[in-house]
Amino acid sequence: MPFLVLLPPSEGKAEAPDGAPLALPSLSLPALTEARARVLDALVELCRGDQETAAEVLGLSKGLRGEIARNAALRTAGTLPAGELYTGVLYDALGLGKLDAAAYGRAERSLLVFSGLWGAVRIGDRIPAYRCSGGVKLPPLGALGAYWRRELAEVLPGEADRLVLDLRSSAYAASWKPAGEVIARTATVRVLQEKDGKRTVVSHFNKATKGRLVRDLLNSGEEPGTPGELLDVLRALGYQVEVAAQGTARKPWQLDVVVTEIH
Repeated sequence: MPFLVLLPPSEGKAEAPDGAPLALPSLSLPALTEARARVLDALVELCRGDQETAAEVLGLSKGLRGEIARNAALRTAGTLPAGELYTGVLYDALGLGKLDAAAYGRAERSLLVFSGLWGAVRIGDRIPAYRCSGGVKLPPLGALGAYWRRELAEVLPGEADRLVLDLRSSAYAASWKPAGEVIARTATVRVLQEKDGKRTVVSHFNKATKGRLVRDLLNSGEEPGTPGELLDVLRALGYQVEVAAQGTARKPWQLDVVVTEIH
């Protein structure tokens, strides 16, 4: 099996056309079906109720109130494959639609997108557009990070039997943390900009760099099995990568990707 890449979702989403609605049992990781149904039911109920309450719970500004009606109709809305639904900086840079057949096949097997609503999905899973971030406290389930941490702890260790490249943001990293023997084969990535001899952490363009990194890794056909092998592959692909912290039995590897230009 190829490596496993853990990605955050995107707040930006494409408009799904009218068509076949959501079929929860068809999604990857079917052991999560009941857990997904509970979150879906709670989100739909919230958004069919008082709009002010829904906006407050979901952290929506006045300009985003239309997302409430969208959430209320999730069970009948049209769907798209997750790899087409998620847009934004990381996914634009990743460019799934531009991969050749072999690289796209690796993406289907390798990429796992975390979500406040679905827990985690693969890029081929058909889902509707929604608004529910990983940091939401959704009545009556509570904080979704803690909710999914309980559910994913039963499912993901079986998926993480290979190199794990964790590119999630903090809100989604909270929903599953590698444990036990998985830690030793997990690597996280931080993007630093070097300018005038100083290095700073970048935020917005951090996503673009990570998207390009995954794209290049998929296109390369390489299948590193350890963080050390990943380091070698990324350097061979032209990235300036340094080991910020070597993995231990309790902490994953931390790799720094250093860039001089932000784009």
